[in-house]
Amino acid sequence: MYRELGEPHHKAHFHAYYQEQMAVFTMDPIDMIAGSFPNPQRRLVEAWAELHQTELLKDWSLLLNGRKPDPIAPLR
Repeated sequence: MYRELGEPHHKAHFHAYYQEQMAVFTMDPIDMIAGSFPNPQRRLVEAWAELHQTELLKDWSLLLNGRKPDPIAPLR
């Protein structure tokens, strides 16, 4: 998760990458809103996001306040 320069984002989201593909997921509710993933990988990302939703939302708040997000355990 990182802060992008320019126009502020209004919906909490994160970007996920799988091989050459990228998708954007909202955090509350967890939903893919852009890009595409194969269904198994999409379900893994959604399950991971559900497990880490509190951490994701906390990091989003940190970013909005100009602070660096805390690390979150990756998928393995």
